Amino acid sequence: MNQIAALLPAANIIVDLDVATKAQFFAAMGDVFERNAGLPHNGVAASLAAREKLGSTGLGQGIAIPHGRIHGLRDAVGAFARLRKPVPFDAPDGKPVDQVFVLLVPEQATDQHLQLLSELAQMFSERNFRHRLMQAPDAAALADVFRDWQPAP
Repeated sequence: MNQIAALLPAANIIVDLDVATKAQFFAAMGDVFERNAGLPHNGVAASLAAREKLGSTGLGQGIAIPHGRIHGLRDAVGAFARLRKPVPFDAPDGKPVDQVFVLLVPEQATDQHLQLLSELAQMFSERNFRHRLMQAPDAAALADVFRDWQPAP
């Protein structure tokens, strides 16, 4: 199993999330992590928003990977949301995003943080991977797409 699938519990995969702004998205993700990982809603949303102020985490091609460091978090955890309608994310290509992977890491996780972001960038750079995410009918199928991905040799 790849590193990303290992930190993406099925409960953290959301299909057709209905938000209109980045702020609404961050708040919704705060709810997900509070409910499924016991993390404080406001802390998650604030961490994601603070990182976003440093520069957009939109990659282009409708993809964003917002990430943040969380005080007291012991292990990295992720969430994936496919949005009902694309949301402006200040991506380099100017396109709004509709596929968003949120990565939360412990405060001190520098090497791991970079390795995970690198693997996510690899995943989302593959057109076939992005297409499979768009075609997956439900959260279970989305989990399979993440689990089945393998890095290029």
